[in-house]
Amino acid sequence: MSLKTEVIDGGLLIRFNQPEIRNPLSVEVVNYLLTAIDHVISDNVTKVVFTGAGDAFASGADLREISSLTSDSARVFAERGQMLMNKIDKLHVPTIAAINGYCFGGGLDLALACKARIASPNAVFCHPGVSLGIITGWGGTQRLPRLIGKARAMEMLLTGERIEARKALGIGLVNSISHQPLVAALETAGEVG
Repeated sequence: MSLKTEVIDGGLLIRFNQPEIRNPLSVEVVNYLLTAIDHVISDNVTKVVFTGAGDAFASGADLREISSLTSDSARVFAERGQMLMNKIDKLHVPTIAAINGYCFGGGLDLALACKARIASPNAVFCHPGVSLGIITGWGGTQRLPRLIGKARAMEMLLTGERIEARKALGIGLVNSISHQPLVAALETAGEVG
């Protein structure tokens, strides 16, 4: 299963669960997340925490799927990803990304849509699309500058630079660093507005 969900203390934990391929946000995962977020809206969920299995939070869109998209299906996929990130951004409950490792592309867009981000010391952040001739279509180009400033965001987006956890904290990309980001996210969810 590419995702695992669990209810903990009234909150929903969503774990990306394909560590062997760094937890991509495939069409299947995006569709499942859209449904899960709709349930958050209708159920009495008190918080949502996202994390990943293995050494990755999420690596973004599945490049094998991206390479097979037509112009029409690419537009639909981009719109569904945008819809997902907007729903996460507008949720009425605390949303926290417990970033346990690689957080790339669409995975970074998802983390940016959350109200808070807690990273492990070995977390790495990147928007690598520039090296592939693509750019994120899921809202990262808007949310990243609001969070870290336009100049710094443009540098990340136009160079594909990898940012390690300490630097991410220094530029305001993450709220804190913890050796156990999931535990920290679950403990602090009530403090996130």
